[in-house]
Amino acid sequence: MKNFIYLLLIFILVSCSIEKYPAIPKGATVVILGDSLSYGTGASEGEDYPNLLAKTTGWQIINAGIPGNTSADGLERLPRLLTAHRPKLLVVALGGNDFLQRLPSSETTANLKAILEQAKTQGITAVLVAVPELSPLKAAVGSLSDHPLYKKIAEETATPLVKNVFSEVLSDNSLKADQVHPNASGYGVVSGQMFEALKKLGFAG
Repeated sequence: MKNFIYLLLIFILVSCSIEKYPAIPKGATVVILGDSLSYGTGASEGEDYPNLLAKTTGWQIINAGIPGNTSADGLERLPRLLTAHRPKLLVVALGGNDFLQRLPSSETTANLKAILEQAKTQGITAVLVAVPELSPLKAAVGSLSDHPLYKKIAEETATPLVKNVFSEVLSDNSLKADQVHPNASGYGVVSGQMFEALKKLGFAG
């Protein structure tokens, strides 16, 4: 009985530790600021995860993913996107190209923090999506993990973090079109896991 109560208390504490955010209503505008992973490289038109997520949530999702974009490119594009769309939610999924180009992590961190700060100053809620750390060895054995800078940024900026989605998908060869992009099935998994993460945070119903 004591063990049961102990386990119950742990479950309650873990459940309470997930902060809940106001729900984003159906029809609301959501911007996903990203690179080729958001654009949908590796799959056919309409099979990208922002399009799939829009169907699940009922949100009007603007896919602002541009292949090759770095965090600096995303930061440069952000003001126009926020002005044009005034989203209820900004999903930030950048950094992969920074890692591929071996840019200093300090620059990536500064750019991502600036993106999140811009959204905050305009009263727009932002979510950060973690991207895998560049590791050919881990990729070869199917055990990619999120780059640690995302957890640190999320903690330092009090930003909700979507973890392990791309790391898990890109660790599975059956879900990849190439070494750094999911295929159509992979984007389906990304969309599903993204929805579940946003649901736990309270954004999606």
